[in-house]
Amino acid sequence: MTCIIVDDEPLAREELQYLIETCSDLEIIGLYSNAFYAGEFLETRQTDIIFLDIQMPKVNGLSFATRIPFHTSIIFTTAYPQYALESYNVDALDYLLKPIDQGRLEKAIAKVKQYRGGSGVRDINSSCGDSDDLQDFLLVRAERQFKKVVLKHIKFIEGLKDYVVIYVKEQKILTAMNLKTIHKKLPSSQFIRVSKSYIVNISYIDRFDTHTIFVDDQAIPLGDVYRDDFLRLWETQIFMKSNI
Repeated sequence: MTCIIVDDEPLAREELQYLIETCSDLEIIGLYSNAFYAGEFLETRQTDIIFLDIQMPKVNGLSFATRIPFHTSIIFTTAYPQYALESYNVDALDYLLKPIDQGRLEKAIAKVKQYRGGSGVRDINSSCGDSDDLQDFLLVRAERQFKKVVLKHIKFIEGLKDYVVIYVKEQKILTAMNLKTIHKKLPSSQFIRVSKSYIVNISYIDRFDTHTIFVDDQAIPLGDVYRDDFLRLWETQIFMKSNI
């Protein structure tokens, strides 16, 4: 697995580099003093992990994190504990306080490896079976708490500007997130965007026609630009089930 370090303090970069090289098998492929240079790197190359400081000049780490590709896991490294809750909004996997403890760093790296399937490849697109491993649920902020939402229990998701409503069995969960962002977190083999405002778990579809999908008694519009992708996924699911 590869990683880059982004921190405006030279001594902090050197210390973290030493700790990573001492306690892990990660390959450090970049050291950057600000988000601008790190962003240039990510435009042309990929990395598995980014160790990211928060308080940096011009663009802080929290703002930069919203532009980091989904396949890159984020570990914040900062001297300020007050940003910990905000880090969940950008899907950081861990939050390390400076001075960074080696044991704590090892746990953070182990968490990333588990999250990505243990082999450096994120495993969120694997089957959402009976396991409640990290790749099988979302952690969302709702009602001033962080709630675990098991993917296989999600029926559909409705987008409302900067919020989404997650319909889970008999429950509705409102969280501050746009539909595009949450769609990236879901396994593409199971969840399909069917209109500008809806994502549907294909397992819960009761019936559909050329313009409408029905989940229980809820009628969900099937948009013209999404119809072909939906039908392809549906046919794939039917084919797979017929060959089990």
